[in-house]
Amino acid sequence: MTHTRAWRNFRRMQNSALLFACLVYLGAVIHAWRVLPGSDQRKALFTLGFPGLFLGLSLVGFMVFPPGRSWVERYVWLCFKAGFGQTVRSVLVGLGLLVFAALFIYLQIAGVASGGRYPAGVFSGYAAGIGVIFAQAVLARRLERHPHVRQAIEVAEGDPRA
Repeated sequence: MTHTRAWRNFRRMQNSALLFACLVYLGAVIHAWRVLPGSDQRKALFTLGFPGLFLGLSLVGFMVFPPGRSWVERYVWLCFKAGFGQTVRSVLVGLGLLVFAALFIYLQIAGVASGGRYPAGVFSGYAAGIGVIFAQAVLARRLERHPHVRQAIEVAEGDPRA
């Protein structure tokens, strides 16, 4: 048995979103390191330390605790059923939202130069979001073992949906 093209595209989109989100974060950290005032220790704490804590908390919350895990599994399944990640339009919308978040981070970093607050919260929030996206990508694989999901996403060899 193989998975339907729709399921393969959906999983591919989950993985692409995770990779893109991580690359955006990496770019934001590199940009912040060059622009933000303060010592290297302060920059590391606010761009890597605290955000790493929030990433870990969101990941643990959605992977270890049963209510969080079942919520994300249900969300992932509903996204698949709605067609997310299966068309060019939905892929562009998903990646567009991540680009919007990247622009928000960039504006927060630029705001420090004009006397704004240090953008610690935006880094922590984005890292927590990466934790959620990571949980979605992992739990999409786990969903494949559920009998009702397996029945919906597997097709016999030679089936035109494959």
